[in-house]
Amino acid sequence: MSAKPSLTLQRRLNASPAKVFRAWTEPAQILKWMHPSGTEMLHAEVEPRVEGRFQLVMRGADGAEHAVSGRYLEVIPDAKLVFTWTWRSAPERESLVTVALRPDGDGTLLTLTHEQFADEDARDKHASGWTSGLDGLERYFA
Repeated sequence: MSAKPSLTLQRRLNASPAKVFRAWTEPAQILKWMHPSGTEMLHAEVEPRVEGRFQLVMRGADGAEHAVSGRYLEVIPDAKLVFTWTWRSAPERESLVTVALRPDGDGTLLTLTHEQFADEDARDKHASGWTSGLDGLERYFA
């Protein structure tokens, strides 16, 4: 049995781990930086605690709305978030995201790992989305 596809991305950000952690866990900040593949973030609701839930709603360039939600499995302030990731349009395809933050000089090294994709196509689409989302986070802290 082969392993399910996964992806890992890294970014060095010009902000402390505490600031980066807040950018991932405060709805007002999520709305400012998370615009994967040119989407408009419409709504962000987060409960960053173990078993807490989150929901993100975005609108694509074609006007279609997309919602993703999940629950937090691990929350270590200023260091790590682990959460499930499930699109409303494909609830049977739950995957797992880990965001690890490590101090790096006067900034932060962020490592995002997204695992347990149903197939390589889903992984590749998420790689594109996460890359552009992290571009937005990098600009947010520029």
